[in-house]
Amino acid sequence: MARPIWAWRRLCLSLLFVFIYCAPGVNLLPGENINYNLVHSWADKLGLELFTLGDFITRRKEVQESFKEAKVVPRQGGALVEMMAKEIEMMMDLKVSAVRRIMDTAENTALSHQNDKADKMFSYYNAKEMAEPGEPTPPPPTTPPDMDDQIGEPLIYVPPKVLVLEPRPEFHNASVNFSVSSVHVPVNVYDRASDVIKAIQWSENLDQIFRDNYKNDPSLSWQFFGSSTGFMRQFPASKWKKDVPVDLYDCRLRSWYMEAATSPKDIVILMDTSGSMLGQRLDIAKHVVNTILDTLGTNDFVNILTFDKEVKPIVGCFEDTLIQANLGNIRELKEGIESIKPTSIANYTAALTRAFEILEETKINSRGAQCNQAIMIVGDGAPDNNEEIFQLYNWRDPPYRPVRVFTYLIGKEVANWDDIRWMACENQGYYVHLSDTAEVREMVLNYIPVMARPLVLGRHDHPVIWTQVYADLEETKLSDHLWDIKQCEEQKADVLEFRRVHFDMLQASEMHKREYRRMKETWNQPVDSNVYQFMTTVSMPIYDRRENATKIANILGVAGTDVPINEIKKLLSPFMLGVNGYAFIVTNNGYVLFHPDFRPIFQGYILKPAYNSVDMIEVELLDDDRVARDFNPVLMTIRDSIINQSTGSKWMLVKNHFDEMKRVARVKRQYYWTAIKNTPFTLVITYPERYGVNRMEPRTEQDIHRTYITGKNIRSFFDGKRWKIHPDWLFCKQTNKTFRTPETELLYFVDRMSEPGWHWPSSRSAMPPEHAAAIFCDRQLMQSLVFDARVTKWFSNNTSFNARDKDEKRHEFKQRFGITVAFLATHSGLTRWHEFHTNMAEQPGVGESFSQNNKRAIDEIWYKRAVDQYFVHKESFVYSVPFDAGEGGQEIIVTASNAIFHNESSKSAPAAVVGFQFQHSAFYKLFHNITGNACAVDDKDCYILDNNGFVIISTRVHETGRFFGEINGAIMKRLVEEKVYKRVVVYDYQAVCFESKTDVNASNTLLSPLFHLLRMGKWLLHTALWYIVQLMSLAPGIGANVETVYMNLNGTEPKPELIDENINSKNSWLKYITLHRTRLKSCDMQRELYTLYNEKDNVVYNMTAHACERPFVVLPIPNSNLILLVIDQLCPRDVALVLTVNPKAVNYPLAINETFSCYKHAREFNRVRPQSCISRHANESHIKLCGKGCTIYANLTLLLLSHVLSRLL
Repeated sequence: MARPIWAWRRLCLSLLFVFIYCAPGVNLLPGENINYNLVHSWADKLGLELFTLGDFITRRKEVQESFKEAKVVPRQGGALVEMMAKEIEMMMDLKVSAVRRIMDTAENTALSHQNDKADKMFSYYNAKEMAEPGEPTPPPPTTPPDMDDQIGEPLIYVPPKVLVLEPRPEFHNASVNFSVSSVHVPVNVYDRASDVIKAIQWSENLDQIFRDNYKNDPSLSWQFFGSSTGFMRQFPASKWKKDVPVDLYDCRLRSWYMEAATSPKDIVILMDTSGSMLGQRLDIAKHVVNTILDTLGTNDFVNILTFDKEVKPIVGCFEDTLIQANLGNIRELKEGIESIKPTSIANYTAALTRAFEILEETKINSRGAQCNQAIMIVGDGAPDNNEEIFQLYNWRDPPYRPVRVFTYLIGKEVANWDDIRWMACENQGYYVHLSDTAEVREMVLNYIPVMARPLVLGRHDHPVIWTQVYADLEETKLSDHLWDIKQCEEQKADVLEFRRVHFDMLQASEMHKREYRRMKETWNQPVDSNVYQFMTTVSMPIYDRRENATKIANILGVAGTDVPINEIKKLLSPFMLGVNGYAFIVTNNGYVLFHPDFRPIFQGYILKPAYNSVDMIEVELLDDDRVARDFNPVLMTIRDSIINQSTGSKWMLVKNHFDEMKRVARVKRQYYWTAIKNTPFTLVITYPERYGVNRMEPRTEQDIHRTYITGKNIRSFFDGKRWKIHPDWLFCKQTNKTFRTPETELLYFVDRMSEPGWHWPSSRSAMPPEHAAAIFCDRQLMQSLVFDARVTKWFSNNTSFNARDKDEKRHEFKQRFGITVAFLATHSGLTRWHEFHTNMAEQPGVGESFSQNNKRAIDEIWYKRAVDQYFVHKESFVYSVPFDAGEGGQEIIVTASNAIFHNESSKSAPAAVVGFQFQHSAFYKLFHNITGNACAVDDKDCYILDNNGFVIISTRVHETGRFFGEINGAIMKRLVEEKVYKRVVVYDYQAVCFESKTDVNASNTLLSPLFHLLRMGKWLLHTALWYIVQLMSLAPGIGANVETVYMNLNGTEPKPELIDENINSKNSWLKYITLHRTRLKSCDMQRELYTLYNEKDNVVYNMTAHACERPFVVLPIPNSNLILLVIDQLCPRDVALVLTVNPKAVNYPLAINETFSCYKHAREFNRVRPQSCISRHANESHIKLCGKGCTIYANLTLLLLSHVLSRLL
């Protein structure tokens, strides 16, 4: 039956074409199946209807008229960047002063309490154990506590202290107490050990300086003292949050501690991989090396060499060089450690020679840190001391030892420890003996005080350290932990789904959907997220000033305070930069401290593997045709100027992606930069040259005070609830007051301004310490905000449509288009809206829903796109729908926006954006009414696409919001070829890829018989899983007849295609629902994005369709960012051709065994070293402390006796 029916349909269509062709008034050219003139009339009618709607609903002309009293002034980029840098410098100086006071107090307090005895029953606020009032506390032990295995003493129980805590918004709603500080002690540190509890005792005196600092500068974040004994005292007191099951936090492994305690360092790690390094010894050695790597920061350089009879780098491409210890490179080294295979015998002479040569070459060629240098030897004993090697390379300038040597002896039964200890002691290093993984961290950290000796001996020089940006994580390995959990959750979901639908989920289409959904989740890279708080920290070392301290040169610890990145951003005055303008800060390494394209998170909540080492050159993308990582020399020159902290300016053509990296704009931007003095940071600002060179501001006669004098009530400008201000901007702030909402805070200051004696603060940032409870305001922003509020007060008023004819017209539009809200956002951060209800009674929630999601004014996507569109056509609206909106099955909302510019003489500046939201179903109805049934027949497809190629209207609603190239790649390709759209390649240098955990060196399989046991366990698990699913399928109410699932009532519909013909066999299906575990890897990706050519007289819009040679007509819809596309569906096309805006991995020409990190390392960028370097002191040669040969416990005899007795009994 199917074939005759199809024949009848073809006959009917043919007759219809004849009827249309012969109809009067329709002139089809030979071979033309689509009437160009008819499509043109559709586009014109659509444009007219939409513009009339938008023009009336938004009252755009009235809004433009409202701003006529303002003036247009030039934006002085050079002066602006200097002003912002000065504000940030003042704020950072206050933080440095606070840390310096902590440091001075700590050194003096330790000195005055040097003779105090340790009170092992001393009670303190333990951040992990303290309780709040009413909380149950653990009862004291009724039996004598167990003996501590390491110290041979009874464990001491001290009841936890009780403290009242309250949430504070300035500490991200953490519950805190400002009276005292709390102490965090790592799990590997015993808090009742004499040196630890004594330091906890005297450091409690720091509470007063903590309180004084906060009183003087209430904008201070967390203040802390990290002790060299391992604990951290933090103010204000708070409970310790636990992001991972085990608390692994140790302040001595944090960058703020490490970089302050030691000057930058070049380190070569020599790892013994001889045949004796098997089993537990190899595990301990790996743990030692990993811990050493955890102590390094971006100003340090490192490499790992393994040695047996040969010396090889752990990562092949890192041979004969040192690499920067950023997160990406450290991760690469750690992965290399996993594949080590012990063999042969150890050649210490060759290893030491190679290490010294690398360090010497690094110094000669001015690479690396150019400060401290060290060799760290990890092995189970050396056959001799290799004195001749040290004489040749390290003893040329006595008493100095340019290269320190640290040795880590591995294993319990080692006899030859004297030679390896000698190497450390004779080269100003330190020696430790490790026999268990539990003691690794504490022993490895012994190298820090040794590297700090020159600092301590100098006493007076306290370097100020500013860290790279980092997340407030307890443990840096949390990303891998969260990714493993995510994979486990996905595996569980797949098994449960299979239980529910059986082989339905193994259809090719279903598997594709599931894979695509998960990939979309990994592409979720929010720029703004509340999951983590990102910050930089300023810190300073604290020295032991005791008279006998010079014999050991002891560092007491590090003092510091956090500076949240959001607090720095508030000083940048985005209002002054304008729409699509932004600022960012670059460190001495070229990394961004923050940037609008800094995307440290993927999957919505997981930190990327190398999230904080994003170079500025990787986020400022020039608009050129260069391939990935072939950076423009002009941009490289600008980068060099920035990291050298010069002052300069330059314009560049760049590609700005936005809206989830699915849209792109090609913009000419102006850049200005200058140094933030006394820091390693440089501030850069940029704005579009086309509309950023001017800005709008009120005239002098509209000053707030003059408005008050005229008797006007400024508070009345903010009547009602239909307004919001930008939540992230600093309008006015009082340091000792907090408010529920930004709007409440604004009204408080509006009232204050009306009081007698009000004076504008002289600074936008926090005042000097002597000004407690200071008020600071952005005067220019406040003046503009009040002006905007005054001239737009009428917009939110429901009575603004007073005239009867207007009211009737409004009702007509509301009914036809399902309009929900009209809105207005101004350049000063003010957003107003006006709701349209379906009946006379107001419906709560319409405006609130809009305002909660659209309150960021110039930072909203619809605002930015409208301003860009102004230069395509001044009166056009930008229309958009959410991506993939048609898949949700819910009512789709269309957002339309139009830019309002204020013109004065020959100058213009963006003043505001107006817009409205309406129902997509009404838009579709309008489209259908205009096109009739012409787009409903099988021979034609009609689309309305936006300026980036996304579907706004389709005859198949589920395609709404999709990229058109995924629907019809062949026609999209033609649109690119005919220059309707331009393809723009955008590179993502912050991408994350997923490498199979099995994709490692094959030698891993030979490491241990355990590997084969694991394989057998995996097989048993799969078999058990198969039987469980089979048994459940037989249970009543769960199973179903698979054969009948895909059959229709007549039994004629074929079964959906399965991914594998043999999938029904015993367990062949298992591989399709078993996830292949992966690990996170940094990588580069590229997206091919599209944007309309903006030529007003594009010849392509005059071209008619011609049979299947050109089976479409495309025309712009006037006064919009849309095009109308009509396609002849009867023409054959390549359905396999799909164009997508989704990311694809960049495949670099890598050599065999070369990794992405190798490729980046070969193309590394310039950097500037920190100014402070203290690596030697003349008195250090007098210090003889360099570790112990063996650990001998006092109760060794008892241990031996008990061992003998246990053997006999």
